[in-house]
Amino acid sequence: MSNTPMAASPLTRAVLEIDEYVSGLGWDQPARLFALVDTARLRAEQPTLADRLGLPDEPEASGLTPIEQDEIPTDQPLDEFLATIAWPDAVAGCALAVERLMLPPSAEAQVPGGLDEAKLAQWVAEHPDRQEVRMTVAVLRDGARESALRLREKDSPTEVLTGSDLVPGLAEALTATFEE
Repeated sequence: MSNTPMAASPLTRAVLEIDEYVSGLGWDQPARLFALVDTARLRAEQPTLADRLGLPDEPEASGLTPIEQDEIPTDQPLDEFLATIAWPDAVAGCALAVERLMLPPSAEAQVPGGLDEAKLAQWVAEHPDRQEVRMTVAVLRDGARESALRLREKDSPTEVLTGSDLVPGLAEALTATFEE
């Protein structure tokens, strides 16, 4: 993608590319799952698919190519769905883009006790300090991880926060999809 800033690692570039792609679809989107494949391997083993994806036909083309997977079922909790995934060997990693509501740390002390998951979600949705965030988290088979966070109120490519440990729980759930 032409607007994706250059990043230090192929994994960071892939996360930012996915963030830009999902951002172009607007907000209020379902969760989206992506396989990450080695671009050079894809070009060598599946040239027709690589051409359809518009991948460069250069031997030095390196990096990771995100390939969006089928829709994630909405009738199943995300963690349960992720537990059903097993990737073929050709997949080097995976990524997930998901929107959530979050509260600042200062709101933590205000959370009423004894709320079940549905009531807690409703409480957060009604909280005046809530913020909508899109989280894009990617992991590789070797354990590398990267995340990109974009707040709805600061929806700009220059306002995307990246880091390897921004959403550790989701990164761990994605990493588990590669364990046998």
